[in-house]
Amino acid sequence: MAVHPRVVIIGAGIVGCALADELTARGWTAVTVLDQGPLFATGGSTSHAPGLVFQTNPSKTMTEFASYTVGKYASLTLDGAPCFQQVGGLEVATTPARLRDLRRRHGWAISWGVESALISPEECAVLHPLLDANRVLGGFHIPSDGLAKPVRAAQAQARQAISRGARFVAHQKVVAVERKAGRVQSVRTETDEFRADIVVSAAGMWGPLVGALVDLTVPLVPMAHQYAKTAPLPDLDETREATLPILRHQDADLYFREHFDRLGIGAYGHRPMPLDPAEIGALPGMPSERPFTPEDFEDSWREATQLIPGLAASKVEDGINGLFSFTPDGNPLVGEHPELAGFWVAEAVWITHSAGVAKALAEWLVDGQPATDLHNCDLNRFEAAQLAPAYVHDRSCQNFVEVYDILHPLQPAEKHRDLRTTPFYERQKELGAVFLEAAGWERPHWYEANAGLPEAAGIPERNEWASRHWSPIAGAEAQVARERVAMFDMTPLKRLEVTGPAALTFLQTMTTNQLDKKPGSVTYTLMLAEDGGVRSDLTVARLSEQTFQVGVNSQLDLDWMRRHLPTDGSVQVRDITGGTCCIGLWGPKARGVLRPLTKQDFGSLGYFRCQRAYVGAIPVIALRLSYVGELGWEIYTSAEYGRLLWDTLWEAGQSAGVIAAGRSAFNSLRLEKGYRLWGTDMTPEHDPYAAGLGFAVKPDKGYFVGRDALDPTAATTRLSCLTIDDPYQVVMGAEPVYSGDAPVGYVTSAAYGYTVRKNIAYAWIPVELAAPGTPLLIEYFGERVPAIVAKEPLFDAGMTRLRG
Repeated sequence: MAVHPRVVIIGAGIVGCALADELTARGWTAVTVLDQGPLFATGGSTSHAPGLVFQTNPSKTMTEFASYTVGKYASLTLDGAPCFQQVGGLEVATTPARLRDLRRRHGWAISWGVESALISPEECAVLHPLLDANRVLGGFHIPSDGLAKPVRAAQAQARQAISRGARFVAHQKVVAVERKAGRVQSVRTETDEFRADIVVSAAGMWGPLVGALVDLTVPLVPMAHQYAKTAPLPDLDETREATLPILRHQDADLYFREHFDRLGIGAYGHRPMPLDPAEIGALPGMPSERPFTPEDFEDSWREATQLIPGLAASKVEDGINGLFSFTPDGNPLVGEHPELAGFWVAEAVWITHSAGVAKALAEWLVDGQPATDLHNCDLNRFEAAQLAPAYVHDRSCQNFVEVYDILHPLQPAEKHRDLRTTPFYERQKELGAVFLEAAGWERPHWYEANAGLPEAAGIPERNEWASRHWSPIAGAEAQVARERVAMFDMTPLKRLEVTGPAALTFLQTMTTNQLDKKPGSVTYTLMLAEDGGVRSDLTVARLSEQTFQVGVNSQLDLDWMRRHLPTDGSVQVRDITGGTCCIGLWGPKARGVLRPLTKQDFGSLGYFRCQRAYVGAIPVIALRLSYVGELGWEIYTSAEYGRLLWDTLWEAGQSAGVIAAGRSAFNSLRLEKGYRLWGTDMTPEHDPYAAGLGFAVKPDKGYFVGRDALDPTAATTRLSCLTIDDPYQVVMGAEPVYSGDAPVGYVTSAAYGYTVRKNIAYAWIPVELAAPGTPLLIEYFGERVPAIVAKEPLFDAGMTRLRG
């Protein structure tokens, strides 16, 4: 008989109960769930949450979590009473901007497989008769949304877990997590000790305090959110808890649900009310409930009465400022401690996603990896600067303020800007760089200094949504990169140094391509999950026999490598990003810019080769490759030489017409070449062959992680290049793709191709529709835009420019 690990879950709210249920259903029955409060109204967010489950989300992962939660809770009962009421969800628009956004949201629902419909004001009033139809411009209806009964659902799942062997213990405040040799050993409470091989913190708002017991930063902030209940309303049925759809009035930061003959109103329109986790429970009563502050609700009440006129004759009878967890990017925190084996977290998980997150974590624990892509939820996704208390606090508050806002995919954050800047930052500001931010880095998207380029005059107009955080200058920059030469700041792309006598063996095991080449080689390769899904794509430069520079995508790649390091010290992995910088010098005149600056023969450096050299007096590492599809080099140096490197190349490039170019041009250029972006175009849910990356997989080289799970013929969908002739219709990503009237896939990356003069959209579609020439449609804000599957790459298929 298999011996399963002993699991201790800290927190018996809905997440802890769901996880116990999912683990025991998979045969792990040695599960103990501890809570400092009573069972099952423990005092956390679960105890007071209104239970609304709206599934639609721009994230495929979050929508899948919510859909699983709906399906599971709809099947649960407790003592004959349901745990979910599938009354449907209704979102209404009272402004033209919101009406357009509902069309975008409807597109997400189609992309992620959630049945929904856009409806008229009259249809909204039929579904929810309390509404003033004259105030509404339209609605978005999701029939499968509804109301979870959080405490009831938690207890129902706990009972199922208990029936399989789990135990739940109340009034057990955790005071320590014992560890030995880098692994958890037990959980100690005020009165007892519980042996454990795995500990999962599902403590919600108290998560940062539990994390502190094991020296782990859990980046969440408890925030008070107002929820009020009206006096009885004559139009509601006092004998039935809820019959109307749950309602969102996002233009006013409001939602509504029935409580028999009263209406519950939730508001996000008030000031942020963060609370230190250590202060939770300082007041008498339910720890997660703070006293209602009527003055903060005045604007919300006024907006509510305008949408639902019957409220004017009523009043707020009672209310709370209920605490929920917010994170810097609005996503949950799921994963294992980077330095303490066996300590996991499942925090900042709302009722909407609770069962889905629990399922994914149970799969991760039992099977070794989740079936769902979790890279945007992984605990270890943040850079060090993003874990600073001030950053966590301010960005979490911003997420509270923006929870119902119409957010553009490129919309920059307002606080904690200029956090990470490259050595070229001052020069970029002098050129009028327009910066957006990612992972704390300021990244130029275009340069106002290029506004006078003649190429800018011929850039076609685009639709209003795609015009935000964009300029036609970006098109001019892309054309100059194709025609002359441009300098791109590549510093924010994460770089690792892998060294040691076993470095090659380690990287061979971790990646798919053949790396056993002489020093001076550069190789594009992949890291796979155990099931063959693409965890990341990398560029590996072999600088010497035992030294490799590895270009990766995020902090998660560093975390993954560190977890797989040999224990004998024969390999070291070091993040060198902050101490180095990089300029991508690309374009047909790039060789002429470099030639007078160095004695090394850059012209003879072959494609996908690297060498140490000097540019002027600056020691550099030059990699002959290009993510934009043009002749050139990635030129790296240490940060101390960064500004001089910029100035040297800039001065030398003047006779060739060099410009600085930004991320917007870069994205267009890379899509013309068909280069994939990990995390957007492919994730661990996709295998390399379906993603068009089979060329980077060498199964015959020997074992590597994920090799044995690969099957080149297994894919039913394929990442394909679609083009749109209409230059105005620049799509943005996540839009549904149709074949006739049937939705068949979704868009990943998109941009206008300034060289090929077409809009480009990469999309996952069925294999049988992936042949070039297949006509398709992309739904964009409710409009079907004609597209066609194209043969890729769209530009320089013969690679003559790259190898020139």
